[in-house]
Amino acid sequence: MKFDIITLFPEVCVPYFKESILGRAVKNKLIEVKIHNLREYSRDKKHQKVDDRAYGGGPGMVLQALPVIRAVASVKSKKKIKIKVVVLSAKGKEFTDKLSLSFSKYDQLILVAGHYEGIDERVIKVLKTCLPAGRAEEVSVGQYILSGGELPAMVIVDAVARKIKGVLGKSESLEEHRLGAGVPTYTRPETISYKGKKYSVPKVLLSGHHRDIEKWRLEHKKI
Repeated sequence: MKFDIITLFPEVCVPYFKESILGRAVKNKLIEVKIHNLREYSRDKKHQKVDDRAYGGGPGMVLQALPVIRAVASVKSKKKIKIKVVVLSAKGKEFTDKLSLSFSKYDQLILVAGHYEGIDERVIKVLKTCLPAGRAEEVSVGQYILSGGELPAMVIVDAVARKIKGVLGKSESLEEHRLGAGVPTYTRPETISYKGKKYSVPKVLLSGHHRDIEKWRLEHKKI
């Protein structure tokens, strides 16, 4: 699967995809991650300007529509494959594990990272018109405001990539093959001491009774 991130700050994203599980997945060609500098799609060759003041007034700058649209058109594969375009937006659809699973069914995921006061509203309208129904949408990673869409884009790549066969190494590591995320976990030693108090592993996890352990985990799972 190919991931393309369109951003004003490519240097923020690059290091993350060189390390750990994702770095190994890239090296093993299980996924491909490309970071694209939005300024390269500006028609202003001297200053590479891609933002301007908002109509109606207000503080901050807004990313212009045409550079973003040109960037998406450029990185979008010309092959007949399943492509999804995600525009990161605080007002978008909430990103969930279920949504990450649906995204993993595509061959190419293009993520547009907004910045400043956001992206010209016409971008999503154009994308929805030019792409098949449901292939372009606004997505938010949470009910809070961030300075830019770079972190959300990396979160989405991470969450989606782990759904791709081979990325985690063992399919049992996937949430849908476990009892859910958020189940309390423990490791050795069995008891630790800190400031005069002892903290022990729940006895059921030491019992060896798999049915009791599974029941305990189901009772304590968070997601």
